[in-house]
Amino acid sequence: DALRAIIRDYTREAGVRNLEREIGRVLRYAAVLVAEGGVETVHITCDKLTKILGQPRYESEVAMRTSVPGVATGLAWTPVGGDILFIEATLTPGAGRLILTGQLGDVMRESAQAALSIVKNRAASLGIEGARFEKNDIHIHVPAGATPKDGPSAGVAMFTALVSLLTDRTVRGDTAMTGEISLRGLVLPVGGVKEKVVAAAAAGLTRVMLPARNRRDYDDIPEEARDKLEFIWLERVDDAIAAALTPVT
Repeated sequence: DALRAIIRDYTREAGVRNLEREIGRVLRYAAVLVAEGGVETVHITCDKLTKILGQPRYESEVAMRTSVPGVATGLAWTPVGGDILFIEATLTPGAGRLILTGQLGDVMRESAQAALSIVKNRAASLGIEGARFEKNDIHIHVPAGATPKDGPSAGVAMFTALVSLLTDRTVRGDTAMTGEISLRGLVLPVGGVKEKVVAAAAAGLTRVMLPARNRRDYDDIPEEARDKLEFIWLERVDDAIAAALTPVT
């Protein structure tokens, strides 16, 4: 458990050099205790790590989840492995503008535009009043603004966050999603599925929504991660809404 805590809370890298250094710090702490003659063996538990290594340097973003409409949990690929990210959407009085923040790249901005266009096109079937788009600005924010983000795979999460906001239905807190979207409402395949699914399992989530055309990547996912998760395969954005949003009360 202590080793897992060091990996999760004190290191974030593509290799294991910093992990080796942190383990070395723990072992030197134990060696000093033994050398001082007070003990013969030292048992390192999770609750001792703060004393030895200081406060955790990283925290799981799952702790940031909130059960309010307009927030969806996405999955991202990074150079140091998979990660979860939150897509937040809110309405402000305005004239129908789309505001995007969180240091998003051009491709991610285009995904947001596409997601909003699909929502507008399906507003009637989703029970959304068209006037809401004309009288309000829609602001989409992806936290961790200091970290550049780009790629098309947040399309499903952006669409889900928008529908959640505009229908006042929350997104299930145990569910994360990834997938590119087309203007026809198709969910297109993405890369980094193995890393993204491992990140979802490590974050304590229990359901992942993936493009149906990424079934080919299922065998690449470690069995330990597969056993912890329920997989929902998406053909269209309608599948995401049905699986992710809480029922209408």
